[in-house]
Amino acid sequence: MSVAGLKKQFYKASQLVSEKVGGAEGTKLDDDFKDLERKADLTSKAVVELMNKTSEYLQPNPATRAKLSMLNTVSKIRGQVNSPGYAQPEGLLGESMTKFGKEMGDSNNFGGALVEVGESMKRLAEIKDSLDIDVKQNFIDPLQAFADKDIKDIQHHLKKLESRRLDYDYKKKRQGKIPDEEVRQALEKFHESIELASGSMHHMLESDVEHVTQLSCLVDHLLQYHRESATILEDLSGRLQMRITEANSRPRQQYVPKSRPSFDYGEADHSNGGYSSNATSPPAYSSGPQGQLTGPSFQRASTRNRQQPCCQALYDFEPENEGELGFKEGDVITLTSQIDENWMEGTLRGQTGFFPISFVNITVPLPN
Repeated sequence: MSVAGLKKQFYKASQLVSEKVGGAEGTKLDDDFKDLERKADLTSKAVVELMNKTSEYLQPNPATRAKLSMLNTVSKIRGQVNSPGYAQPEGLLGESMTKFGKEMGDSNNFGGALVEVGESMKRLAEIKDSLDIDVKQNFIDPLQAFADKDIKDIQHHLKKLESRRLDYDYKKKRQGKIPDEEVRQALEKFHESIELASGSMHHMLESDVEHVTQLSCLVDHLLQYHRESATILEDLSGRLQMRITEANSRPRQQYVPKSRPSFDYGEADHSNGGYSSNATSPPAYSSGPQGQLTGPSFQRASTRNRQQPCCQALYDFEPENEGELGFKEGDVITLTSQIDENWMEGTLRGQTGFFPISFVNITVPLPN
């Protein structure tokens, strides 16, 4: 850094200490500028909040969002690809219905209905994919571009304005000790920063028609999604009603049990047909206060389970990278170590690997 640059840093640091510690009053900006700054700050906060809340609306499952943030790039999350990057719950439900319906067969009315509903659910998943992509490309992405450019420009100008304000105030207070030309240049740069910051904030606030247009796109995509969903569900409801009507019109078949075959018992056997007298006796257990088993083996197992660090899966986790541990909702995983604030290592069914903490509930924590 040059000598002039070091001097400026010293001036600003000295003025800042004077204001923070000594209570010195710096140059005040006018009310119009403060009002402009307040509006620009409110708009900036609204844009950031809208991006986050819209992502939550499109994918309400927090575990899936956490998985996306860990395993996918930012561009993929924000819709810069042709797929949303995760399976829609409608599609997962549809796959399950279709699978069991086909196993039951067409002759089973319930099985046939499951296939029809399953296929419709998969169609709902497809139009939900389209909604996610459209909203991300036409609403979230423009807001992100606005935040990356306009909001950052304003923050840059405001930061530079504060720096030049401190420099000017320091030199103004020491006028006579510092050449007048330096004071004049500091004042000019201060006013230049005020104009640049005011201009960038004004430009941002005047672009509100663009944000209204983006909101309109969001509503249009939602309307199209709900219209298509309603069409699919109305058609499905009509077909299910036809199945119900047809099933009610058919005569019910009475269940007739088959005749029992005769059985030759052979010679009389005087044994009681039970267990032999030398059969191994079952382990002895006693009953606790509420009827709980309190045998020695049960007590040892209970103590062992209580002390062993473990967690229970809240959601399914499919490993996508080498070394990760896959599991299903409800699985109990033995904890071996914590990798960092987001990942742990554990063992399940003889397999050891890493998994995200956000997918599980810690029931017995690791020792400190």
